[in-house]
Amino acid sequence: MTCTLYLTRHAKSAWNTDAPSDHARPLNKRGRRSAAALGAWVREQEVQPLQVLSSSSQRTRETYDLMELTAPASFTERLYHATPEIIHDVLHEATQPQVLLLGHNPGLMEFAHEIVKHPPPHSRFDDYPTGATLIVEFDIAHWAEMQPTSGKVIDFVVPRELLGE
Repeated sequence: MTCTLYLTRHAKSAWNTDAPSDHARPLNKRGRRSAAALGAWVREQEVQPLQVLSSSSQRTRETYDLMELTAPASFTERLYHATPEIIHDVLHEATQPQVLLLGHNPGLMEFAHEIVKHPPPHSRFDDYPTGATLIVEFDIAHWAEMQPTSGKVIDFVVPRELLGE
């Protein structure tokens, strides 16, 4: 039995906005294009997410909406700027074997480094830019069984590659 995780950082957000807080910042134009491209890429994959666990921020909500995934999403404040430990705890609560987790750096990047034995040979994995998405497979039956460095990298992509930029 295997579990598959899509670990996605929200798409590029706007800084020059009237948003009342960081939590309320929306995506910018490039971020909207990137989120749509990421969604198309995810839908082309052999294994599809059956559940989405996401930060409750405006930019993660918009990223999810523009990805046009069929998997239902749960938005939680716990994933807003979450530490790797919190991300791990939230993932343990997942009810489906294929999950897309949508969040923020630096916690998401740190979590990505902790869960894989061999990082992907990609120049952007270390800084995990906006929209970066890692697909990792685990030889487990339930998320509660996930251990550090036990993930096998299936793929890693950044939106600029998908948009040809």
